[in-house]
Amino acid sequence: MLYLFVKALHIIFVVSLMASLLVYPRYKIHQLSSSPGEPLYETMKKSSQQLRMIIMNPSLILVWVFGLTMLWMNPALLSQGWLHAKLLLVLILSGLHGYFIGLGKKVDRGGDGVSARRLRMLNEVPFLLMIVIVILVAVKPF
Repeated sequence: MLYLFVKALHIIFVVSLMASLLVYPRYKIHQLSSSPGEPLYETMKKSSQQLRMIIMNPSLILVWVFGLTMLWMNPALLSQGWLHAKLLLVLILSGLHGYFIGLGKKVDRGGDGVSARRLRMLNEVPFLLMIVIVILVAVKPF
């Protein structure tokens, strides 16, 4: 029963992490469409900082805490190939989280070298990774 609660919490924080990873680049795209000091720029800067501190970072930490707790509670999962592939993709997704935050801080400093087009393209990557991760977990193809 405890395992199922840990699994539920893991899923809850995965959903919140994914939502934040899909929204954060959009905030930065809107921020880039204005200039420092303008109301839109400052609103998007503040909103993205709050999103990062209140949802993104805590969710990433809790996804890992509950995911690793599930592995500790059920170490037999480590012998399954689909989990190895999932963990690789989750590591990539975690790296993307850090990359987004780095880009966001660059935008906050004036956006030198960060384009809205680049952010739009990158904004699709978490969704694509999520699709593959969910298929791996639900179907367990290997």
